[in-house]
Amino acid sequence: MHLATIDAIIVIVYFVAIFGLAQFVSREKAGHSKDSSDYFLASKNLPWWAIGASLIAANISAEQIVGMAGSGYAIGLAIASYEWMSALTILIVGKFFVPIFLENRIYTMPQFLEQRFGPTIRTIMAVFWLALYIFVNLTSIIWLGSIAVMQVTGIDQNVALVALGVFALLYQIRGGLKAVALTDIVQVTLLVFGGLVILAITLGRIGGDGGILAGFSTLSHRLPEHFKMILAPSSPFYKDLPGISVLVGGMWIANLSYWGFNQYIIQRALAAKSLGEAQKGVVFAAYLKLLTPLIIVVPGIAAVLLAPDLAKPDEAYPAMMRLLPSGLLGLVFAALVAAIIASTASKINSIATIFTLDIYAKIRGERSEAEDGAPAPVGEEQHLVRVGRISSTVALILALLSARPLLGSLDQAFQYIQEFSGFVTPGITVIFLLGLFWPRASEAGALTGAVASVAISLLFWWPTAWGGFAALNGIPFMNRMLIVFFAALALAMVVSLLRPGSADANRIRTTGISYRTSPVFNGLAIGVVCILVALYATWW
Repeated sequence: MHLATIDAIIVIVYFVAIFGLAQFVSREKAGHSKDSSDYFLASKNLPWWAIGASLIAANISAEQIVGMAGSGYAIGLAIASYEWMSALTILIVGKFFVPIFLENRIYTMPQFLEQRFGPTIRTIMAVFWLALYIFVNLTSIIWLGSIAVMQVTGIDQNVALVALGVFALLYQIRGGLKAVALTDIVQVTLLVFGGLVILAITLGRIGGDGGILAGFSTLSHRLPEHFKMILAPSSPFYKDLPGISVLVGGMWIANLSYWGFNQYIIQRALAAKSLGEAQKGVVFAAYLKLLTPLIIVVPGIAAVLLAPDLAKPDEAYPAMMRLLPSGLLGLVFAALVAAIIASTASKINSIATIFTLDIYAKIRGERSEAEDGAPAPVGEEQHLVRVGRISSTVALILALLSARPLLGSLDQAFQYIQEFSGFVTPGITVIFLLGLFWPRASEAGALTGAVASVAISLLFWWPTAWGGFAALNGIPFMNRMLIVFFAALALAMVVSLLRPGSADANRIRTTGISYRTSPVFNGLAIGVVCILVALYATWW
């Protein structure tokens, strides 16, 4: 598959336009110098539409598009539970977590940990998140993105790898989060439109003269096993999606950690101009999440009929792109690149935020406006912004240098992400839930929960060839996370009772915070729940 001239022109126009827009929104008023609040929190002035769009743009990238379409090809619509249950999780985060974060002027997740527990856990988790974001998440995004670009354009993968990374860096380095978030509405619009185009083309091919609706009806009748949302234990993919656990089990642990306590994601809500604006953005993101399986998973299922002899399931989305005529191919490819660029830029900005404000500023003893809310010396603020830009560049260089050594020999890079992040996800969820809702939780208990999460997960993962237990190895990944979560929770609570924190350790205010939401939020949230009930009732 190669791009025709018209396709290449469309892609070039996209690159020029999105870069120009990012620089336009990054400009400053005459006489104003960008401070840490401007750079890392978009001046705490993001509107709802930018928050919602940016949440989705940060979330969806090459590994999600290609990987979920491939899972649709192999497993079916059941993989959509990752998206549809996320829609419900986002609403919970907006109603119960965001009010506490905004009321306490939280700007990073490590900062929350220090104000709730103490400085030790802040430093430990900041270093951990930097390592995870650079060597797992950022490397995976640009590596898988470069594979997608290579498959479509035929250019050398190393060239694609560097080009994607450098463009994402330059695109956001001047304006920070503001440049990322305010352009993400364009990125998401292009992503959704491109996804709808490929959905229409694939279903139209299947439906023939009957059109798109006939194509969907034919697809569901010819592949009924691909339209089961809850897999039976007899399914060969039960270990990946263990039945009812996708609704009431371990998926909740992963979703709460990802959407509620992940700097890369929650930073958008922390930058809202108000709580109401943040919650409207969250609802917008939830509805976009409901739409995502239509534009990613269903084309993957359609590939079973249109390209039944693929060597690997992950070839499903590129195979469907080959059906597109010139012009439309360029548009859909630009949408794929938009997803890669948006996720890469978001990850780079979050790395810079954590390094600058949670490590560098703390070591130097510098005060930032982002943390205190009060004006800091202009020279200090400009210095922190420069450090943020430098750390962005260093993070990208590290990711570019380590991408091939870490991922080049792996068949499924997505599994690489799951294995490494899955060890700590239960512990992170324990730490934050106790920190938010249990006043007696202490720093010693929180650290115990984090360590226990990794240690217990290793017992389940440890291969039998190395002395591991076969019974533990056979437990599905989601069920493992649920078991580890409750074990780490119990240990954290016991240690917190045995080693309570000092009286002044907890500086997070939760009393007096209202969790009431507006009638608009409530009505739209009920709409999300009703849609989910209808979807699962239809394809149970």
